[in-house]
Amino acid sequence: MQTNFSIHQLADPHVAEAEAILRKCVHCGFCTATCPTFALLGDELDSPRGRIYLIKDMLENDRPADARTVKHIDRCLSCLSCMTTCPSGVHYMHLVDHARVHIEKTYRRPLGDRLVRGMLAAVLPDPGRFRLALRGARLARPLAGLVGSLGGPFRRLGAMLELAPARIPARSKMTAPGQFPAEAEAGRKGRVALLTGCAQPVLAPGINAAAIRLLTRAGVEVVLPEGEGCCGALVHHLGKEEPALEAARRNVDAWMREIEGEGLDAILVTASGCGTTIKDYGFMLRLDPAYAEKAERVSALARDVTEYLTTLELPAPAAPVGLTVAYHSACSMQHGQKITREPKDLLAAAGFALRDIPEGHLCCGSAGTYNILQPELARRLRDRKIANIETTQPDLIATGNIGCMTQIGGGTELPIVHTVELLDWAHGGPVPETLARHRPAAE
Repeated sequence: MQTNFSIHQLADPHVAEAEAILRKCVHCGFCTATCPTFALLGDELDSPRGRIYLIKDMLENDRPADARTVKHIDRCLSCLSCMTTCPSGVHYMHLVDHARVHIEKTYRRPLGDRLVRGMLAAVLPDPGRFRLALRGARLARPLAGLVGSLGGPFRRLGAMLELAPARIPARSKMTAPGQFPAEAEAGRKGRVALLTGCAQPVLAPGINAAAIRLLTRAGVEVVLPEGEGCCGALVHHLGKEEPALEAARRNVDAWMREIEGEGLDAILVTASGCGTTIKDYGFMLRLDPAYAEKAERVSALARDVTEYLTTLELPAPAAPVGLTVAYHSACSMQHGQKITREPKDLLAAAGFALRDIPEGHLCCGSAGTYNILQPELARRLRDRKIANIETTQPDLIATGNIGCMTQIGGGTELPIVHTVELLDWAHGGPVPETLARHRPAAE
């Protein structure tokens, strides 16, 4: 793609990076074939290629974002399916992230939009506020349909109420900072940090608890570092650059204390959306002289939990499981991190019968806060995903991202369980709580 940025514009490293990405695009349109919003809407501007043109025009002319551009950029899920498809290596993720920052700085959204986005940025990354908000939302959940029917910002409030879980798990001791030693019989074979995060320990603390049990049985010491918190992905995708970078710096500091102390073999993540962001810390902080090198070291150590588990000799499966599992590969897993085989190989080796889902490359509609900010499109994508899952006639669904679990779980009676919970169960751990509550699958 030909570009016409001035020398003055290219002096900005962010613009220079965007220009380099734009130049790689050859207008082939392969991305339109795998873009979820283009599949739903059929509008070129709701495809990666169309959005690239909008971003190019906005940046090249050095103009504030307008309502038309914002509408189509906001509809992007950042599922990154286009990056898997692109034959030219266009790094769409970095381009759309920069566009969102530009929008945040130059466009004044309607009041209701500003209030909703501000509330999400203030509440979701903070576990205490999030837990409190969920308690209120649980009480108001019966009114979700009525609230959503009022239109405007209320449709988003209605979407939030619909997503609120029927029950909020009790706090877990396995989400507090501390160390979990390797079991003596196995002997210590490694030492890792495990991201606690923000939303997941509130919604499903059993996920990390399962990861800790499985890792320590396999001889790995697990540390939950003091000072670590939200990875920054939620505010990053809202275009709020500085809060995202502050979250990254805080986590880099926490993990560097462990790296330079007792050492770490890996930094493990059980939420693939967070993993995609942490693996990008080196890029996000590349212009910060105090953090650029440290962030690169952290990103180099970041692994999805299934990536790391494939390097270990896990305990023999306790018993044949024999359940049929539809494996949903989160977009951040298959497109963001390019992890496709590891989770399925581990589940198959543990005794589960795996089923691939038709249109598995398409997003379920969760995408961080997308199912709140774009509830109609998110619901259509969810229903399409569930229809595809149900064609495989599984006993349950497995996935590696809490956002997908919440999104898909809200539209089906099939139990949905994190991959690591199933692995922990198969290798000697307890039945996952979701399955224990869903008696037919547990039996």
